[in-house]
Amino acid sequence: MLTFLVCLTALVIAYFTYGRYLERVAAIDPARSVPSETLFDGVDYVPMPRWRVFLIQLLNIAGTGPIFGAILGAAFGPVAFLWITLGGIFMGAMHDFLSGVMLVRNDGLSIPEVAGRYLGTGMRQFMRLFSVVLLVLVGAVFLLSPADILSVMVPSVPHTVWVWLILAYYFVATLLPIDKIIGKIYPIFGVALILMALALLGVLLFGPYRIPELTTLANAQLDPHSVPIVPTLFITIACGAISGFHATQSPLMARCVRNERECRSVFFGAMISESIIALIWAAVAMAFFGGAHALAEALAANGNSAAWAVNIISNTTLGIAGGILALLGVVAAPITSGDTAFRSARLIVADIFRIEQRTQWKRFAIALPLFVAGYLITRVDFTVVWRYFAWTNQTLATIVLWAVVVWLFAAKRNYFVALLPAVFMTFICASFVFVSGQFFGMENRPAAYALAGAATAVVLCFILLKLRRNGRSNP
Repeated sequence: MLTFLVCLTALVIAYFTYGRYLERVAAIDPARSVPSETLFDGVDYVPMPRWRVFLIQLLNIAGTGPIFGAILGAAFGPVAFLWITLGGIFMGAMHDFLSGVMLVRNDGLSIPEVAGRYLGTGMRQFMRLFSVVLLVLVGAVFLLSPADILSVMVPSVPHTVWVWLILAYYFVATLLPIDKIIGKIYPIFGVALILMALALLGVLLFGPYRIPELTTLANAQLDPHSVPIVPTLFITIACGAISGFHATQSPLMARCVRNERECRSVFFGAMISESIIALIWAAVAMAFFGGAHALAEALAANGNSAAWAVNIISNTTLGIAGGILALLGVVAAPITSGDTAFRSARLIVADIFRIEQRTQWKRFAIALPLFVAGYLITRVDFTVVWRYFAWTNQTLATIVLWAVVVWLFAAKRNYFVALLPAVFMTFICASFVFVSGQFFGMENRPAAYALAGAATAVVLCFILLKLRRNGRSNP
């Protein structure tokens, strides 16, 4: 319990301390104009109250990530607490806040356009394709997973009908102005997500469960050699620590904040909240099953299904209310992340071709092929493809971190707050390529880590040369 409470306290304190420090690093200026004022269009650029923007941002970046990823990551042991806390503060929240401010100051453009301004035209082109493909994949998966669950819960309704119903909702939500459905309904789901976490926190604090302490960094997985902590833990727990998907969602709210001062609560605060949710789920998963190793055994016996764990934990600890909250976690949350994934994809395409989105038929023209592609993906067995999503997600986060480094350097600010995490995540993503059986699967681990270190050094040298070539000029 002590380890958990220390980590929980650290996350809360970080919002008021490190968050304020990063505000000074970013030189937050309440008098500076924001996109919702200068580019208001009544569709995507719409000013909304801070509390509403915060809840929408939390739901957009969360989905099932801080729940499913935390449960799977908890099977490594209490070391997961350490990664969620330190990663959430110094990587995830920093990544979300500084990239969020960077987006606000670049007209709320999509992340490929903004990253391209700092990393070059080649990276812009790569990020455009990379981001759209990633978002359509995310939308497709978050179309199938709730449809699968709903078809089991209501067997009288065929699976195909659920797919079409969810797809129809996605289409409407993507086309309508952001303050119509997303702005009105999502804050309710955001509150429910927080209440679910608080209810489980109450179970942990006052229930009969024992949370394991961090006394060792030993790997509790059933086969620790095949899934070593470095790098697998850092890939498994993305949402809750650091996630590149967040950077694709932040432009939605970067176009809705009313003042730069709101950025800390919207971007930094939402990420800290997500880390707290992930910390609670990691703790309850280990405590409920009697330890990390027992959790790993239970998951293995049930197809490594985090959704199964969510259902049994919620229903057992919280009764009927738990069943409702489980429904939120495995159905409502992915649906809300799925439609904003498609919406972000529409905005990226619109930014690429500079198509204004005030006109409804232009939104329709962009959205239709995206949804067709998403639906076609649901007709294909993409299990193998999806296995690579976690790595792709962290790679995107790493690219965004390097863009933040260049941005801060140009602004003559403390770029080391992003440089060190960027180096670390570059090593993690590179080592996963050499270690994981999904890629090269090298059995010689020292050699694999050495190659990852060499790849990281090459990237670092490239960025340092770019900084030197660019010099210090205003962004």
